[in-house]
Amino acid sequence: MNTTNLQLHISGRSVTIRPIRISDQAIEAEFVRRLSPLSRHYRFFSGIRELSPRAAKSFCDVDGNHSMAFIATLQEEGQETQIGVSRFAPNNKEDVREMALTIADSWQKQGLGKLLCEKLFEFAKDHGVKKLYSVELADNQAMHDLARELGMTATTDKDDAKQVIYSLTL
Repeated sequence: MNTTNLQLHISGRSVTIRPIRISDQAIEAEFVRRLSPLSRHYRFFSGIRELSPRAAKSFCDVDGNHSMAFIATLQEEGQETQIGVSRFAPNNKEDVREMALTIADSWQKQGLGKLLCEKLFEFAKDHGVKKLYSVELADNQAMHDLARELGMTATTDKDDAKQVIYSLTL
């Protein structure tokens, strides 16, 4: 995977956006554990409290082609802490990927989600992906606002009226 880290300042803090690594399993698991119940519900559509070791490994094991993830991290007390993630995963079509975005509660509505999505969109386009889509709960207003800001289209899921499918042609 040939990508570069992005260093930026958000709310006066130095944040790094970089590709996830297989060695990030512990910080990925801690990231999910620290999310509020509502944020975990919006991400997983369930009451999951933490990732199993198998799930953490799966989320961190990306190939840079069919699957990819970028994480946002910062240094806290001498340790790297994950504060956000954008990712895409395979679909049954070669040039379409399902994407997901999760931002730590204290970092929401500060522009981090948009930056992570833009990094993911750029990478996807450079790797032959023609379309990204995300399935979200219809009451997730923050995702609705972000999707609109990113130029994504929204349609109600024909199989579940409680879900919205956001898509973007690259």
